[in-house]
Amino acid sequence: MKTNSELRKDVMEEISYTPELRSVATDIGVAANDGVITLSGTVDSYWKKVTAEQATQKVSGVRVVASDIEVKIEGVGRRTDTDIAQAVKNALRWNSAVEADEIEVKVDNGWVYLTGKADWLFQKESARRSVENLRGVMGVSNNITLKARPIDTNAIKGKIAAAFHRSATIDSGAIKLDVSDSSITLRGKVRSWAEKKEAEKIAWASPGVTTVENKIEIDPMVYA
Repeated sequence: MKTNSELRKDVMEEISYTPELRSVATDIGVAANDGVITLSGTVDSYWKKVTAEQATQKVSGVRVVASDIEVKIEGVGRRTDTDIAQAVKNALRWNSAVEADEIEVKVDNGWVYLTGKADWLFQKESARRSVENLRGVMGVSNNITLKARPIDTNAIKGKIAAAFHRSATIDSGAIKLDVSDSSITLRGKVRSWAEKKEAEKIAWASPGVTTVENKIEIDPMVYA
């Protein structure tokens, strides 16, 4: 088990090692407390904030990431809400994974709100990724919902269990899942944030699933 100082050091090194963050690494503060990492400071774009969070999640021993990083955009990086909204609509239209006509866009002081419907989680997430790296964006609220459709509960449970067995990163015996209508709840213990997210990704890949509640706990010593 890493000490707080060791975990803090590892997170800071991962942030500094990430190419997209090298220009702002010294502006990002890191605090560690029993696996809970708090990020602070300022960056000049929303996608750098997201990248810092993702880099932190990769570090072994990290259980929770709380991001207090502030996005400050000045000078030529600033854009009007109208300009941002048009850029978002263009980005969605150019994204082949997204049904742009089913997504509504609202921008308020640089913050982008996405609403509408999608068939799959990957479409919802692809829409978000199309937006978060656009110039002038201060943040993204992804309120796109997934279309509900009838599913065979037993078939879905079997497919997810089989996917867990195929995974090279997940101990299938450590994960328990409950399926109710179109909702899935995951429980158990894994070693890292990456394993927890991989289990969630597998659950979301099932057709008809509209909700995944990930209650998996992170315990670096679980397979020791």
